[in-house]
Amino acid sequence: MNSEFISALQEIVGETHLSVTEADRTQHGRDQSSHPASLPEAVIWPESTQQVSAILRLANENKIPVVGWGAGTSLEGNPIPVRGGLVVDFGRMNQIIEIHAQDFQVTVQPGILYKDMNKVLARNGLFFAPDPGANASIGGMVANNAAGIRTVKYGATRDNVLALEVVLANGEIIRTGSRSVKQSAGYDLTHLFTGSEGTLGLVTEATLKLAPLPEHFSAVTVAFPSVEAAAATVFNIIGAGLNPAALELLGAELIEILNKEAGFEFAVLPNLLMEFNGASEASLNEELALVKEICEAYDCERFEAGLGREARNRLWEARHQVFEILVRHYAGQTWSLTDVAVPISNYPELVSYAVETSRQLGLNTVFVGHAGDGNLHTTSFFSPEDQATGDRTKQLNEKLVSKALALSGTSTGEHGVGLGKQKYMMQEHGAAALTVMRQLKATLDPHNILNPGKVLG
Repeated sequence: MNSEFISALQEIVGETHLSVTEADRTQHGRDQSSHPASLPEAVIWPESTQQVSAILRLANENKIPVVGWGAGTSLEGNPIPVRGGLVVDFGRMNQIIEIHAQDFQVTVQPGILYKDMNKVLARNGLFFAPDPGANASIGGMVANNAAGIRTVKYGATRDNVLALEVVLANGEIIRTGSRSVKQSAGYDLTHLFTGSEGTLGLVTEATLKLAPLPEHFSAVTVAFPSVEAAAATVFNIIGAGLNPAALELLGAELIEILNKEAGFEFAVLPNLLMEFNGASEASLNEELALVKEICEAYDCERFEAGLGREARNRLWEARHQVFEILVRHYAGQTWSLTDVAVPISNYPELVSYAVETSRQLGLNTVFVGHAGDGNLHTTSFFSPEDQATGDRTKQLNEKLVSKALALSGTSTGEHGVGLGKQKYMMQEHGAAALTVMRQLKATLDPHNILNPGKVLG
């Protein structure tokens, strides 16, 4: 990236929208994962789709790597610019273009942050349901197909994206999908770009499906004698046809930390955190009665329902901050994350296997999962100098991925492929499918400038 190229970029966005300072480059050199940082050569802040188009056209002609950047909250190294080059930060493309309240839709720019957008939408009694916890950008959520605590009811980001505006590697601007909820015209390019981690194009606009804010709800906490009992309860709640808006599994180790760090008084046992929405108080109470019956069948030791709005909000706020709370609690230590998912019928087996394998490896592991959709996370903490323990955390990841795939699951439920999950792509998809993926990449990005080194390696 020479001075002539830098000058050409400045002509597109202006001098104040481009930086080569070490501070800005360092800020865009890593996400919230434990993967090593890699600094870009420059950071640029476009303000329009046309500027993004011009940037990519120039980069493509000069074969300069380009990585899109949202809020940097990803956990698998997805936006780390491993080949240097240029980071395109969408922070100044952060506007709500239009709220289509009567159609339960909104059209936004990619840099708008999830929580900020929902505060505005709440004035119309609406919200965007996929909830990754962190205040991620919408562009980042689309790129990684982000999910979270409400996926069990509303689906992941992919299930809530209707249309996209995308800039391809050569600078061409295309539009995919439409505002019609039913779409059957042509190939589904919207879902192709959703979850592609910026390797096929950069999203500059998204039309999203919204949901009405619930009027009647109840948050529920339930303590169980074992993680296995809690996981089995999850399967039976879903199997009974109940429809929780959120269903989370937290291990006893994490519960103890939450009590200490966030001031809760949970029973120090594996807990399920649930939320149910209803059309009326009566229907909600009927559903909760059945939930309690199922929990008692698995010897739950404490069942608390009917938390008020303030307590409910505090509960989910703490759940959202789990990762930050853990990092603070284990200050000075590094970590290893897993992110596997299986069909809900196999979830109890996956959880039991994870607990036993962690125990056998002698790891300090915290268990938490979006249990309602079969997603399990483990986080193991250890000293950066303790190579032996670090190697055992890698073994845990390998074993959990193999187990999840054997149970008809996936190596990554919501964090994406990024850097850490590339080695499992062949095992999960097979050679023929990977060949098709590589052909798509080569067609849309023949010079391999878009987030090179990710997804397919």
